[in-house]
Amino acid sequence: MTALLPAIFFGHGNPMNALQQNAWTEGWAELGRSIPRPKAVLCISAHWYVPETAVTAMTQPRTIHDFGGFPPELFRVEYPAPGDPALAQRVQALLAPLPVRLDEQWGLDHGTWAVLCHVFPQADVPLVQLSLDASKPAAFHYALGKQLAPLRAEGVLIVGSGNLVHNLRAYAWGQPSVGAYDWAARFEQQARALMLADDVAPLIQYEQLGRDALLSIPTPEHYLPLLYVLALRQPGEDISFPSEGMDGGSISMLTVRVG
Repeated sequence: MTALLPAIFFGHGNPMNALQQNAWTEGWAELGRSIPRPKAVLCISAHWYVPETAVTAMTQPRTIHDFGGFPPELFRVEYPAPGDPALAQRVQALLAPLPVRLDEQWGLDHGTWAVLCHVFPQADVPLVQLSLDASKPAAFHYALGKQLAPLRAEGVLIVGSGNLVHNLRAYAWGQPSVGAYDWAARFEQQARALMLADDVAPLIQYEQLGRDALLSIPTPEHYLPLLYVLALRQPGEDISFPSEGMDGGSISMLTVRVG
């Protein structure tokens, strides 16, 4: 039996992490060194949130600087990983009969390259992005993750990039030493316990988990990539949290590894 590659959800946080060396980026780099080298990466990023399902299918995806107000050096970062049109077509086939558009325009957004520049710093692993359909509920995204499961035995590393807790309105700007807000800490603890217990249903129906969940997930795009990774967990498979922490009181930097 072919060994399954792990599936990993990265709490990507501030795009400046692309340029920084800190506990989070060092944890990402260590993951890159410790896992088997994949044939390709399929990334589901919070920042390709559109009303359709699409997959990048170009041979050389562009580096997208999809943010503003950051130093010029961040806009000069390029992540020239090759694309993988064959993997894009494989994803399209796995998700059938759902219409999946083969995209030639998007590229790699910072949810992808700001993390993977530490995981695979040589940018030499072929890379494809899958969009998040903004018109669909959480259960749809979890089900899509299930359909992608065969890729783990085909040498593809499936990555979700977002944040378990992501509330920018509550973010403590200019206060780098602030601790986690009580509601953020409680929700992260609750989510971790549910993941360890392999009790995924409440995480799919997160709106029913109460005020802490609603404050932690005011909009779904940073949370949904986690559901893809959780959907890939096989019976009895380990789940772990290789890096953790809270940025600005309201951004969870938790990394979740399946397998």
